[in-house]
Amino acid sequence: MSDESERARALRLEWEEKELREFLQRQPESRDRYETASGLPLKRVYTPEDAVPFEEIGLPGRYPFTRGPYPTMYRGRNWTMRQIAGFGTGEDTNRRFRYLIEQGQTGLSVDFDMPTLMGYDSDDPLSQGEVGREGVAIDSIDDLRALFDGIDLERISVSMTINPTAWILLAMYVALAKERGFDLNKLSGTVQADILKEYQAQKEWIFPIRPSMRIVRDLIVYSARNLARYNPINISGYHISEAGANAVQELAFTLCNAVAYLQEVTQAGVPVDDFAPRLAFYFIAQNDFFEEVAKFRAARRCWAKIARRFGAKKPESMRLRFHCQTAAATLTKPQPMNNVVRTALQALSAVLGGCQSLHTNGLDEAYAIPSETAMKVALRTQQIIADETRVAQVVDPLSGSWFVESLTKRIEDEVSRILDKVETMGGTVRAVEQGWFQREIAETAYRTMRRKAAGELTVVGVNKYVDPPRQEQIEIHKIDPRVEERQIARTRSVRKDRDGAKVAALLDRLEREGRDPAANLMPATIELVQARATMGEIVARLKGVFGTYVETPMF
Repeated sequence: MSDESERARALRLEWEEKELREFLQRQPESRDRYETASGLPLKRVYTPEDAVPFEEIGLPGRYPFTRGPYPTMYRGRNWTMRQIAGFGTGEDTNRRFRYLIEQGQTGLSVDFDMPTLMGYDSDDPLSQGEVGREGVAIDSIDDLRALFDGIDLERISVSMTINPTAWILLAMYVALAKERGFDLNKLSGTVQADILKEYQAQKEWIFPIRPSMRIVRDLIVYSARNLARYNPINISGYHISEAGANAVQELAFTLCNAVAYLQEVTQAGVPVDDFAPRLAFYFIAQNDFFEEVAKFRAARRCWAKIARRFGAKKPESMRLRFHCQTAAATLTKPQPMNNVVRTALQALSAVLGGCQSLHTNGLDEAYAIPSETAMKVALRTQQIIADETRVAQVVDPLSGSWFVESLTKRIEDEVSRILDKVETMGGTVRAVEQGWFQREIAETAYRTMRRKAAGELTVVGVNKYVDPPRQEQIEIHKIDPRVEERQIARTRSVRKDRDGAKVAALLDRLEREGRDPAANLMPATIELVQARATMGEIVARLKGVFGTYVETPMF
């Protein structure tokens, strides 16, 4: 223990014996146990006794990257303000994109409807009632043309929130860029593509786990060789958290998945430094302010050490870069204006934690797809943080706080414990097949629900400071009831006007390559979408090769 720590310990003990003991006799603390939202115990006060060695904290832009992936962080440029949008047809969402760009948004993010996510065309009977309702409907490259009409894809980054069909959306994106004469090495953005967290949490899957991992491998390898600035995967803790995991579980399970992807691609013979620099992450910003800041800082340190263990030599391979979204599950229907405050504080934790891009949720998301007004307020929230609070002027301004550094270290230690446990179980894929992640998330979600129901966890406006029941007066975004009809008409027109024989031949090629584990599915898929094959046709053909996934009971 250092001399400073020894002095701090002596002063703390003296303080506890005098001022604290006397004060507690007059005014006891309000609870017996204080802890973070993840259940990590909190001390009453932190001192130099809780200091972390400086080499574990370091400097921004230098291993272990605790303080940020870049030396100057927001002094060089602000985080990308990337509000998500998606509803109706490509034309409908394109209008929203243009509106958000006019309001100062600096990156695009696309939400897709359920049929697109699950690989069904809009005219499939299983798509009825879902077309364009919770995201934009994309069946063919014609829809993507409409979605990005008039938008310079070399100048604005685009994130696509899609997983089991991510490789098809990327194929469409590449085909569209080629069609418009763009340089593929200037495209920036990401497809989410994180299929493991689907089996763990979000439950949107098509194929069994191991063929799905092969598709992710193909996507990452193709991108590493052809898309110099593009992130082929966004390894996502957001949905793990929204399913009920706490902050420690969110980070640990996300990194477990990242390890599995590193293994999958390196086992295919690709050196880690050839693809790891373009791996990106996606986290949530929840309500426990300091735990979230510490989580983001711990994430960078954990990833740097993991990448180094895999043989990474380039600093870029060890830099964890992440997109962040405020927590949709915390938004409430009662007193919806409270959601503006929740979102602002969550966004501030993401910025103080060093995010590279950020989405702030609309105040009305507990009701419907956000209205233009709600999206404008959400975007202005980020702009106020960036331009008025001055928090972006200093890199990692909370660094050196005995509390924040101690909490960062505690989260790192807990994450390492979970990573070790999963390794002893045979790795991430094996643990998913055994249902371990799913059970852990479900049990945490159940405990949290019980505590909220009992009033132990406060939700303002829901179980504390509750208003009498009344109809809230807020603007609600409405979907055009003719969306499904319009989208089906376009998809059927595509099939009618294309070269059917060419599509059939390419589908046969895709099937052959699907049966060859060494083949990469991306080139054939790009040719298919260029020929105007639909997503549903591509998925249906590979279902005949890979089969479909059926979840086994967790308990």
